[in-house]
Parts: sequence; C-alpha cells; structure tokens
Amino acid sequence: MRFPCTARLSCFYCPARLISLSVGDISSDLIVVLMSVSANCFPLLIQQNVQVSGFFNRSWAEYKVGFNDSTGNFWIGNDLLHELTKENRYKLRFDLQQTGTEEWFWAEYSRFVVKSEAEGYQLNIAGFTGNAGNDAMAYSNGRMFSTYDVDNDPCSCDCASGNGGGFWYTACTHCGVTGSRNFVWYGLPGGQRFLKFCRMWLACH
Repeated sequence: MRFPCTARLSCFYCPARLISLSVGDISSDLIVVLMSVSANCFPLLIQQNVQVSGFFNRSWAEYKVGFNDSTGNFWIGNDLLHELTKENRYKLRFDLQQTGTEEWFWAEYSRFVVKSEAEGYQLNIAGFTGNAGNDAMAYSNGRMFSTYDVDNDPCSCDCASGNGGGFWYTACTHCGVTGSRNFVWYGLPGGQRFLKFCRMWLACH
C-alpha cells in the first residue's frame, strides 16, 4: 500500500513515520506511531477516520488489502491485521474525539486477535481499560467482519450497508468507528456518543 500524504505524514495527526515491512506473505508500507516505540515493538496505525463521509463504505476485497486517502482516512487491510495479531503480540488502542465538546477519550484492549479470511476475520477481543466510559467493543467480540457485499452479521438488517462501513457487527454496533451514518462510541462520558475523529492502533504490551 502507498500513502498519498507520506511527504510529511501530517495527515496522521500523531508523531509517525513510515516503514516497509514484510509480515507473513504480505509486504506493505506501514505507519509507526512514535508515541510508544520500544526496542522490540513498533506500534502500528491500523485505522483512522478524520471525517464523516462514505470513505469507509468499501467492499470485502478493499478491506482485505487496505485503503487510504490524502486527508488521513486509513484502513490497514484485514489480511495484514490477521498476520499482525494472530499471536496476540499487541494491545489495541482507540483514541476518540467527541463531537461538540471535542474532548479526547481512550480505550485499550489487552487481547486483540483477528482470525484469517477463511474464518471471516473473526474478532477475539477482551481486557478493556480506559476513560471512554463503556466497553463498546464487547458487543463485537466473536463476530466475523462484514461489508456491504459480504454480510456476516447475525442481524437481518445488513449492518454494513446501514452504517456505511465495514466492521465486526452484531445488531449492529456500539463502536461505529468506520460508519458514515453512525460514527459513534456508545457510553462516552457526558452522554454524547457521536465522534469527530477516531484512531485505532496496535500498542506494545
């Protein structure tokens, strides 16, 4: 994958640098989040949503390989996400900016594993900490990934199409960080669940 804004990386809104990495059979440019680099671990950006638009309303094939744009919207790719997380080497962190108040909140999960495409990129997530008020990802635990053209959620409502983005849906989500029509984190302090900005990254244990 190549990034339109790599000249300064300013569109990633955090200290970052670009590295080229081979993981399993996949070679890709990856964004290292420089906030917690250690000798044996590089924190990696996996998602960023900087505007409520239809950008994340993508097909299964697009989510498989990843995508990005010049404003900083970004998805790492589900194949690569599986390779990076299958041995539970990373924690998952969310940085969330609330709409209206523009306050920042965070959530972290000590266990984050995404299974292979053959298993529908099924999610295994646990160990919530943070100040985001609610374990919004618990509602997605155990679910396969869904997109508008591959509906793996147990709801008859087709969550990916309804929310305008691919994710691990139940009926439908408490964590709508890829949604163009439902960009939310349920349970944020103050009662305002709608988001202005979200970043997901793999943090070092």
